[in-house]
Amino acid sequence: MLLSVLSLLTLLQKINPLDPVKHVSVGDPVNLSCSYSMSTNDALQWYRQYPTSRPDFIVFIYEHETKKESDLPGVSVRVDKDQSRVDLLISSAAVSDSALYYCALQPTVTGNTATLYKNLLLHR
Repeated sequence: MLLSVLSLLTLLQKINPLDPVKHVSVGDPVNLSCSYSMSTNDALQWYRQYPTSRPDFIVFIYEHETKKESDLPGVSVRVDKDQSRVDLLISSAAVSDSALYYCALQPTVTGNTATLYKNLLLHR
């Protein structure tokens, strides 16, 4: 199963992948992480995109929050302010989690992207 993540960058603020490739098995927990630099009032966001589909919003979280549950079952997001890191947590990977994931700062600029988590594969 393939999970890929892109990070969206602004001119003065950055969000970057911590680990560009992950291999996991179906049922394993998944942690997709981005480091960031931002203003205190900005939000961190996650999106998921399936092939031939538009990106779907998953969740946003403010830097001052520590954890937030997504509307998707088994998916949450966690912020480590001390390490300036945001994690998307999938409690038990399923084949349906195979998609392209985006981490972003609000506001985003769509013309400046960098890849993250290419070839995150789930094996049965």
